Amino acid sequence: MSYQKRIRELQAEFPFDRWRSYLEEDDLTQYTQENCSRAFTILKNQLSSLIALGEDASESEKLATFQIAVEALNDLNSEVGSFIETGEREDLCELFNKIATAAGLEVSKYGNGEGPASEWRDW
Repeated sequence: MSYQKRIRELQAEFPFDRWRSYLEEDDLTQYTQENCSRAFTILKNQLSSLIALGEDASESEKLATFQIAVEALNDLNSEVGSFIETGEREDLCELFNKIATAAGLEVSKYGNGEGPASEWRDW
């Protein structure tokens, strides 16, 4: 499977549709369409950046996409408050690790073995 396809297919694993259901099922008002769409856009932009960089981009160039995405999610979490709690953190860290693997990065090298999101995340 090509690099582009591996990266692009990860969009199907975004958890934001499930998060939106929390609004209806559990009345967790932070999971509005707007907030989940903002998170979706952050991750979609990261995938697009990785595709644009290409498979042969340097490790530091690929890592920069993680920093941008994670810091944007930090900002969103701060603005909304309680947007990324324990379950959501696990969803995102797992997703970032899958993205890293698809991009050819060794997950265990970052965040004391937790993955690249742990280099910058506040959640």
